[in-house]
Amino acid sequence: MGQLDLDNPVFVSYVFYSAILALKMLLMGPITGYYRITKKVFANPEDAAKFNAKEVKMNDADVERVRRAHQNDLENIPIFWVVALLFVLTGPSETTARYVFRIYTIARIQHTVMYLKSSGMRGIAYGVALALKLFMAVTVIYTFW
Repeated sequence: MGQLDLDNPVFVSYVFYSAILALKMLLMGPITGYYRITKKVFANPEDAAKFNAKEVKMNDADVERVRRAHQNDLENIPIFWVVALLFVLTGPSETTARYVFRIYTIARIQHTVMYLKSSGMRGIAYGVALALKLFMAVTVIYTFW
């Protein structure tokens, strides 16, 4: 059985949680659109005209908050995909890998929810996710040194 084989439960867990994170990122675009439409805040004149908005506005606090949450995902989740895939190659136990991937995914979802709710506690979710990426990266380096 190869490490990157669907017979490997660690790889299957990686694929499953990676798909959840991809779906989460894909949903951020429509969420941004929802905020733009409900608040009638558009960055392009053609969009503003289509929805009868009076002006183009680039700095609505709520829309920018969603955009920043999405940007944070774009900066962090692809790194998870790379580091976690390399982590799979280290041959971790199924339980360890599943918990690392699961907790990372929950932390990223929580980060976004807390970001959208203006919670100052989002740093905890960010820190948990960062710690898990560091754990995986150090494990990879230690294993292949």
